[in-house]
Amino acid sequence: MPAPPSDPSELDSSPSPVLLQGSRIQLLQPPPTRAKAVLRYYWENRTHLAPWSPPHPPGYYSEEFWRHRLAANRAEYLEDRSLRLLVASLEDDSIIGNVGFTEIRRGALQACCLGYSVAATCEGKGFISEALSLAIPFVFERLALHRIEAAYVPHNRRSARVLERLGFAVEGYAHQYLYIAGEWRDHVLTSLTNPNLSEPGAATR
Repeated sequence: MPAPPSDPSELDSSPSPVLLQGSRIQLLQPPPTRAKAVLRYYWENRTHLAPWSPPHPPGYYSEEFWRHRLAANRAEYLEDRSLRLLVASLEDDSIIGNVGFTEIRRGALQACCLGYSVAATCEGKGFISEALSLAIPFVFERLALHRIEAAYVPHNRRSARVLERLGFAVEGYAHQYLYIAGEWRDHVLTSLTNPNLSEPGAATR
């Protein structure tokens, strides 16, 4: 695994450490110079995403926040802490969603947590299914993780259907699991395991 750059500014201009391309989209870690485009996605979809969102940190809807966040995304990937990807349309290069594999845990567990979102104008068009079909093999094969955990609020039927199609198995029901949209919300707990990892192995980044 490569060492993180000693100078954070090196993260600004270097190519995306991960670039996954499908038929309509690509998944990447944009440089901090694309903060305005990423901010536009979250600002334009703030009402759409609000029912599924935890509290935002101060400055969330500012270009400065996203410059720091995009640099942190790259650093966390190089430090084996997370893989946070933005979903860009191949048609016009606009940001239309995100896919994040966070809380990477190694040792005997080899697991992470999955989260994702998609623009209101792109909902129901299969973009998240396409994105996850690209990202999950990368997580299993290149990052050598064994388990991906995902949770959704019970009334989020779109997420339930996406995860079911991808093979995630329901494992339980957690009461007041996460603070979402101003309340402690129950969540359905699911997971997907790597069928080709017989024992903990090294990531091949």
